[in-house]
This record gives sequence, structure tokens and C-alpha cells, in this order.
Amino acid sequence: MAEKVEEKLTVAAVARRIGVAPATLRTWDRRYGLGPSEHVEGEHRRYCPKDLAKLTMMRRLIVAGVAPAEAAEQARNCKSAVKIETIVKVFEVREEVVDALYKALEAFDREFVEKTLAHEIETYGVEGAWSDVIVPTLFMIGEEWENNQKGIEVEHLFSEILKRTMHNRVVELKKPLNNRPVLLAAVGEELHSLPVYALAAALCERNIETYVLGARTPLSALSAMVTRCAPPAIFLWAQLPKNAENKYWRELPAIRPAPRIVVGGPGWDSVKCDEVIRAEGLEHACQEISQAIGA
Repeated sequence: MAEKVEEKLTVAAVARRIGVAPATLRTWDRRYGLGPSEHVEGEHRRYCPKDLAKLTMMRRLIVAGVAPAEAAEQARNCKSAVKIETIVKVFEVREEVVDALYKALEAFDREFVEKTLAHEIETYGVEGAWSDVIVPTLFMIGEEWENNQKGIEVEHLFSEILKRTMHNRVVELKKPLNNRPVLLAAVGEELHSLPVYALAAALCERNIETYVLGARTPLSALSAMVTRCAPPAIFLWAQLPKNAENKYWRELPAIRPAPRIVVGGPGWDSVKCDEVIRAEGLEHACQEISQAIGA
């Protein structure tokens, strides 16, 4: 049987994989001795899988706030990869988490982002992680786009990770507090539905069952669900003003008892919402919906 040949990567290929500049790899090699383990003088640098693992660990430790020299020492001396769960526990303040998430997203380090989010949610719950970490990270991504027209791919990656993370947090509740599920929807042609999934996950932590209708929910679909399910509360999300119309509560079928209507998102800023409850954030929406079911 032929011996398996290990894949050897160029400086450029490694730089792309771990999200740093090629010059950074050369600096790490010169300053910290984190270069190709089998480099032959006069030949181009080629990195083996073990080299790549150490460099990945180096970058993740730096992202987590570890000083480069200390990160390099840990990476050089470690016989096996340090688990990401161990790395993300070193954060001392939440601002560090936001900064680390943003840097990891720029490097397209999906695993680091997922494990960091999981740790934050397990430690602080969906509501805490959303307000203190996720929203500030989204804000940083938005600022980068507004100022430099860069980072749309970062936003898409983060949105995809968040949607899956929140979806996975919603489990089947054996004995939910509500007999009839709460309806959650992003109305009109609204495609920005992340807050809807975050709300579903946060309500699940409160033992409240939901039906998530997702993005681009038309009035007809919302009305049909109201008739069939008689929800105790309905949450309507609109990110953009063009999707925020009062018909989404005024033209719903009349049922008894009448559901509590909660709206959220900046799209409702220009709409008179005296007839419904305007949620100022995830926690407020959770509180209003909890009250609607008597929790």
C-alpha cells in the first residue's frame, strides 16, 4: 500500500485559511519560530497539517486577547490542539467577546464563532448573549459597511450562523406554559428575520412555545394561522419601513380572547402603534409575551 503523502500548503494558502496576511505568517516565523517544521533552506515555505494546527491555535489565542508571545509559546508547546471551549472562557469582559467574534468573522473562522456563541448563550442565556454580544457585533459589521462598503460577506456568514444557532436552541417543550403557541413573523417582504429566531429561542428558555413563520410573511398567511391556532400573542418584526403597515394587526381575523400584538424593529418608527405594544428590544418582547400568557 502506498504511503499517504501529507498535503503541504504555501504561505498564501495558509494565510487564506486562518485569516491573516502572508506577512504576518513570516513575522510569526521570524519572531516566534512558528514556521514550517520541515522547511529546507533555499526552497519555498510549505506548511504541513501540524503546522497549520499550531498557527490556527496561535491566531485564535490572539483573537481571544492573549498576548502574541504567550500565544506563540502555547502553540509551540502544545502537543494537541487546545479546545476552543477552553479559549473562549478566558474573556474577562463582554467587549472582548464582541471584538473576538468580529475578528473571527473577518477570518471566516466559523468554528470559533459557533463555539463562542454557544458559550455565551449557555452562560448568559439567549437574552443576555443577544443584547451584550450579538447586537454589538452586528452593529460593528454594519458600521464597516456604512463607512467602507465592506463586509457584506461577513454579515452573511454571521447571519447564517446565528439563524442556525437560534434554531437549534428551540427544542420541543414537554409542558409549555402556553396551551396555544405564540406566532412570530417578519411581515411583508421583510428578509431580515434574525430577531424572530432569537425571540423564539429566548421564549423557549422561558418555556413558552412558538410558531415561527419566518421571513416574508404575508397578511394572508398570518390571518390563516390566527384563525387556525388562536394564538395568545403575536410578534411582528419589520426592519425596513416599507414592510411596516398597520394592516398586519388591523385586518387580522377577530378571535376571542384577542391576542396581544407586539411589534418590533426600526421599521415601525414611522407608524402609529397606539393600538399595539412596541417592543424596545428582545427582553421587552419576552416580557410582554410572557404577560400575555399569564406567566
